[in-house]
Amino acid sequence: MDINQVTAAATGQNNAFGSAATSSVLSSDFEVFLQMLTAQAKYQDPLEPIDSSEYAAQLAQFSMVEQQVMTNDLMQEMLSALGANDMSSAANWIGMEALVQGPVRFDGTPVTIAPNPPVAAQDVTLIITNEQGTEVARRSLPVSAEPYVWDGLDSSGSALPHGEYSFQIESAANGEVLLTEPALAYNRVTEARVDSGNTLLVLDSGYMVLAQSVTGLREPG
Repeated sequence: MDINQVTAAATGQNNAFGSAATSSVLSSDFEVFLQMLTAQAKYQDPLEPIDSSEYAAQLAQFSMVEQQVMTNDLMQEMLSALGANDMSSAANWIGMEALVQGPVRFDGTPVTIAPNPPVAAQDVTLIITNEQGTEVARRSLPVSAEPYVWDGLDSSGSALPHGEYSFQIESAANGEVLLTEPALAYNRVTEARVDSGNTLLVLDSGYMVLAQSVTGLREPG
């Protein structure tokens, strides 16, 4: 394994910092890198020493790998601390409204949707479906990330019954649909749980989400 391969291997492990196996691999690569760099300096030809610019580049790579190991250790400490405090923090969210993907239980109170259409979109449509997956309403929205408040009316303007509804954002341009994706909506948090080290929030709809997936939080409207 040459120096570039060691660096690439260390960098490639960054996204999996939560794994003990990953930490072991990363530390191992760091040790190999250090041994290779030391051996290269020790056994270099005195008549043809390592080029200073090449040596500087290798030292920079050494520093990068070292920082990666330190970052990995720090992130593991942060995750451990988060795991210990997450439950008590999430308990304070009970009764609050969390902005997440998933169905919303409509009880007559308007529902706030947070659309996020792509920049290329020319037309944006909010699609509302009931618990059975049947489309019950469509609303044309501005091409904007501004929140939209759904009043609980169907396409004809009639009030829909209380129940569970899901929302999708359809983005189009030049008459072609570019993207259809679940919309973010505010949903009341009724319970917090811990499962396999993860903090889960139970929403008013009965839907469960990871606490980390919440992108917004507010007092009930």
